[in-house]
Amino acid sequence: MLRIKGSALQRIIAQAERDYPHETCGLLLGKMEDTLRTVFGAYETPNANPDRKHDRYEITPEDYMKAEKKARDFGLDVVGVYHSHPDHPDRPSQFDLERAFEGLSYIILSVSKGKVVSYRSWELVEGKFVEEEILLFG
Repeated sequence: MLRIKGSALQRIIAQAERDYPHETCGLLLGKMEDTLRTVFGAYETPNANPDRKHDRYEITPEDYMKAEKKARDFGLDVVGVYHSHPDHPDRPSQFDLERAFEGLSYIILSVSKGKVVSYRSWELVEGKFVEEEILLFG
């Protein structure tokens, strides 16, 4: 299950709409307790995919390390990843599956004509994505 602070979700939505028609991406900063991930902040990263920004995202190791440092500064961890699917549904693609790790949440936002129309969160369990409930707080 994923709990996310409302202001962090709003920031992610604004970023996805701003970056349309390209995929946007970033990392979720929070705490993991048992099976509950609580997200307090979103760390925006540039989409480093050099050729297919419209349907692929890439986060560089350097940006990931910057996010980890920022999280540590606040006593948090990287607990997930978010990205958008311009003009596509908010479910994971094969590309997403091939790059996912267990133990993280993956928020995917569907953006149509520049507006987020839906979003869902997924976690990788035994090599398959399973949708997880999203609870807003704050």
